[in-house]
Amino acid sequence: MEYLYRPKGVCSRSIRLDLEGDVIRSVQFEGGCHGNLQGIAKLVEGMTVDQVEQKLRGIKCGMRKTSCPDQLAQAVRKAAEQSKDTQEDQAG
Repeated sequence: MEYLYRPKGVCSRSIRLDLEGDVIRSVQFEGGCHGNLQGIAKLVEGMTVDQVEQKLRGIKCGMRKTSCPDQLAQAVRKAAEQSKDTQEDQAG
């Protein structure tokens, strides 16, 4: 399932990710620190939603209350919840 997330409070403008079950298959950031975000995207490929949340949730960027990694953790959780809701709607 492909999911588009609009992060808040960071430089990146969007996070596009693809989930297969609860496993992250791909991540693409638009905007932000291109090299760093490419690295983060590659590192999380193959990880589960829980693993990404555990490693990235709560990371801050300077004085901001969030960061692109923190926003990615929020994005994968929302995508997983949306995927679960979609599967339940299709089953019911």
